[in-house]
Amino acid sequence: MAVIYILWLREVKRYLRSRAQIIASLGQPLMYLLALGFGLGPVFQKSGQGSYLQFIAPGVIGMAVLFTSIFSGVGLLWDRQFGFLKETLVAPVPRLYIMIGRTLGGATIALLQGTLVLTVCLIAGFRPHALADIPLALLYMVLIAIVFAALGTAIGSALRDMQGFQMVMNFLVMPIFFLSGALFPLADLPAVLAVATHLDPLAYGIDGLRGALIGLSYFGLVTDLAILCIVACCFLALGARWFSRIQA
Repeated sequence: MAVIYILWLREVKRYLRSRAQIIASLGQPLMYLLALGFGLGPVFQKSGQGSYLQFIAPGVIGMAVLFTSIFSGVGLLWDRQFGFLKETLVAPVPRLYIMIGRTLGGATIALLQGTLVLTVCLIAGFRPHALADIPLALLYMVLIAIVFAALGTAIGSALRDMQGFQMVMNFLVMPIFFLSGALFPLADLPAVLAVATHLDPLAYGIDGLRGALIGLSYFGLVTDLAILCIVACCFLALGARWFSRIQA
């Protein structure tokens, strides 16, 4: 257990020391929040859907958690390239502990980033329907972070070099985001798109965030929670299996 704590603390300290990374990671969420939240607001309001800023803010928070957690897992490639991974793997501890420590560290970083984006959303004018539900929203952020930090670890264990990184971005991460319902309502979608959104684990995370923050849920909060827990267990098992086979 001490190994898990040390690796978790190492990941968090590395993130907190990189102030440039913290600031830069706010760029994309701010772009979506301001450009789309205010730009498409009048159109969304004319369609009778209310404030688009209120609708998109949980999606932007989920996006921040998704990208940060995935990137922290794929950062395994950098550790392999510069030799840090080899130093960790030669330690006389089970690799499962190393994987769990790295995954929890990445999830914690993603949670911090999501909380920072939530604060920015509040400054921009987003208002949760009840402050008492923010802890529930944090729970969904934690689950999203664990799901995709574990997936990122699995991907980082499977890739050999950074050349596959763009493929991961273009064919996995971006579709996961755009099919999650972060930018559009999930109701009344075409059949093919509806099936795709139901298969997207992030859709349940953002739906849970939206339900907790503004009281608007498509799947139901209990369903969102159950699906995220199941997917988290599956991705943790997959990440542990692939990490156990990694060669530094």
